[in-house]
Amino acid sequence: MSIVTQSLVLGGGCFWCTESVFLQVRGVTQVESGYSNGQAANPTYEMVCTGTSGHNEVVRLAFDPDTISLAEILEIFFLIHDPTTLNRQGHDVGTQYRSGIYCTSPEQFQAAQAFVQSLQASGDFEKPLVTEVLMLSNYAPAEEYHQNFFAKNPGQGYCLAVAAPKVAKFRKTFARLAKP
Repeated sequence: MSIVTQSLVLGGGCFWCTESVFLQVRGVTQVESGYSNGQAANPTYEMVCTGTSGHNEVVRLAFDPDTISLAEILEIFFLIHDPTTLNRQGHDVGTQYRSGIYCTSPEQFQAAQAFVQSLQASGDFEKPLVTEVLMLSNYAPAEEYHQNFFAKNPGQGYCLAVAAPKVAKFRKTFARLAKP
């Protein structure tokens, strides 16, 4: 029996951090760092870093909706990044670090929009959310050296300072959703 998975793409700042968390989420069967929703076909990291290609650093998730819901994925996503800062996550500044949810079906788009609206209305954030919710377009995988970066480079400075605390925050807050 094969598992029917869904796909969702998330932009929450540097893809190394977002990837490092979602690789540890139960029900997420694949995580790939990449670029989406920009103008150029097949962008490179160097192109995206200029901020002129329009692409966002993202992770593409494949997940089993019988194990983890879209809402749970979005709860994790909003825990591990700041959805109130436009084109910025910490010291990473530029349109390539914007908060974004890029959907692969109209139903997912409607659910993500409703989730963001509900979160905004909840008052959990002191500032307005700037997360864009769009249909996925112009996705390209990132170069191989970006894939599984945190696991391959746990002692790297950025990983220690930024990615590791996000992983710890996820594991503490959502222990029930963490892979063993």
